[in-house]
Amino acid sequence: MSAVLLAVAVVALLCLASGALLGYAAVRLKVEGDPVAEQINALLPQTQCGQCGYAGCKPYAQAIADGDAINKCPPGGAATIAALADLLDVEPQPLDAAAETPPRVAYIREAECIGCTKCIRACPVDAIVGAAKLMHTVIVDECTGCDLCLEPCPVDCIEMRELPVRVTDWKWPLPDTRLIASDRERAA
Repeated sequence: MSAVLLAVAVVALLCLASGALLGYAAVRLKVEGDPVAEQINALLPQTQCGQCGYAGCKPYAQAIADGDAINKCPPGGAATIAALADLLDVEPQPLDAAAETPPRVAYIREAECIGCTKCIRACPVDAIVGAAKLMHTVIVDECTGCDLCLEPCPVDCIEMRELPVRVTDWKWPLPDTRLIASDRERAA
């Protein structure tokens, strides 16, 4: 019985010594993060899609903090650009022409889907649902149109389709102010 107690005591002492060593290392070797990059990262949509040209949102946030353009995030759109411009106190810019595409979503031709689940693993926002060896489908409201599911598909049953314009997405054109001014002059 005393050998068991001795073994438990030795393990407990090893745990305490390891914990103390790890605690000291955490304080001594602490790496400070860039607070501006962290704030920028919090504003990005966290889709990790790579459409901005970076591996994910965190590297793009660091690049913005280092001076890169704030207008390369298609999933974030104009709202994210405006929030970044407000945070960094710079003039908001339109979405980069190279990154600007009409809103698109993935579409799986279900009759051709073999259920391999490679697209599910590639989707950064979990917009694809299905099970192994069964058909998959895309949740349109969750899909960011990042194209990351296209390449891993072994049967090429996924395509990108433009979203139809809905009433909530419609942008009404502004009236021509010259016509309004000429109408006022005629009325006067």
